Amino acid sequence: MPGFEDLEVWRKSVDLSAAVYQALRDCRDFTFKDQICRSALSMPSNIAEGMERESVADQARFLDYARGSSGEFRTQAIVGQKAFLLAPELAEVWIQESRRISAMIQGLIRSLGPRRPPKTAN
Repeated sequence: MPGFEDLEVWRKSVDLSAAVYQALRDCRDFTFKDQICRSALSMPSNIAEGMERESVADQARFLDYARGSSGEFRTQAIVGQKAFLLAPELAEVWIQESRRISAMIQGLIRSLGPRRPPKTAN
């Protein structure tokens, strides 16, 4: 299995996270900015953490967290658009990209094979 840095889904989620930070650099709604930046950063972070784990079950769990962060991010982009904190065009780009990332994460989870709990000492 390649390192997480070699995964297209990780690279795409890093790019999205960086774009969010750049676009919201001057946002004065600090609560919104903090929350959406955290969820964007959580996607590549959880992918990386999962892929560094030993067991398939652990890998899948962290990848599932990354998918959850994608849904959280999408929700925040929708709220940001409705609250006039994000331009509709920008929000739509982010929403679509997070959907693609979520689908890629799901494919990666499937590619891991069956989930087995980590071995425990007796």
